[in-house]
Amino acid sequence: MLEINDIHITANRVLPSPQEFCDGWPTDEYDQRFIHQSRVSIREVIFGNDPRFLAIVGPCSIHDVDAGREYAERFAKLADRVKDKMLLVMRVYFEKPRTTVGWKGLIMDPHLDGSNDIDYGLQLARKFLLEMIRMGVPTATELLDPITPQYIADLICWSAIGARTTESQTHRQMASGLSMPLGFKNGTMGNLEPAVNAIKAATQSQTFLGVGMDGRASAVTTSGNPDCHLILRGGENGPNFSESDISLAREFLAKAKLPAAIMVDASHANCGKNHQAMPAVFQEIIRQRAAGDDSLIGAMLESNLVAGAQKFPQARDQLVFGQSITDACIDWETTEELILRAADALK
Repeated sequence: MLEINDIHITANRVLPSPQEFCDGWPTDEYDQRFIHQSRVSIREVIFGNDPRFLAIVGPCSIHDVDAGREYAERFAKLADRVKDKMLLVMRVYFEKPRTTVGWKGLIMDPHLDGSNDIDYGLQLARKFLLEMIRMGVPTATELLDPITPQYIADLICWSAIGARTTESQTHRQMASGLSMPLGFKNGTMGNLEPAVNAIKAATQSQTFLGVGMDGRASAVTTSGNPDCHLILRGGENGPNFSESDISLAREFLAKAKLPAAIMVDASHANCGKNHQAMPAVFQEIIRQRAAGDDSLIGAMLESNLVAGAQKFPQARDQLVFGQSITDACIDWETTEELILRAADALK
């Protein structure tokens, strides 16, 4: 008999069901109130009912929870200092999209050694998110794998769909059922159409194949997620954070009959993948907002304890504490200065 099934599968490890997993690290009433209120506040900022500026700030990815915890402690104090002008939400990114191959994030490879201990990665991620919530730090992440949300999405306050997956029907459907506000990034070339179409799709009811909390395959029907917005992150054609770029984005949204809610990612192509150029991009975004452009509802910054990025893979005990192993970030001192200056500049 010919083998025609699973011929390229080398392992198939069973995970606990999402319900069993979440029951192991449950939320309490305080957690639920904080997450709910954070999502409401973010939604109010996105749609202009809260005059503050939304800043999604933090490490490109979390690879060391101890460094992430130290960053969060500093972040919480900074967020409190600027809370009247800005709503700070911390990047807690556990999944990283790869163009070819590479480290795919803490959930997929928590030991940083290619062992792909996903069960432990999910545990680390959920425990870390609970710590952030209990520190009073709103959480932001990119949801990449469509099964991951069942394990951690109840602890996420804001989410993003990345440039590589904005055109994906799977991710648009997933977004339509998520419970938090989220942004869609423009395509990798810099084109806006994929993100605008994604917002239109995600705000509508969708039915698709998914996984229920009991771990069984199911047909999922959503009501649509009304809390979606656009993120400009530049592309192969160059940056897109100038006044003319923002005006063009507003036109695209208006033509699609969508709210003029635009966030700009100061990293990626908007800074030419040069973290040293990131502060100038962020300052320009703040300048435009302070000059009266209320369609600019927020910005993203990749920031860590230590500037730059280090080569990876390498021995874990050789890694620099608090420095990225994915995209290069600005350091904490630069981050703090940028945020404090932005708060002073904003009306």
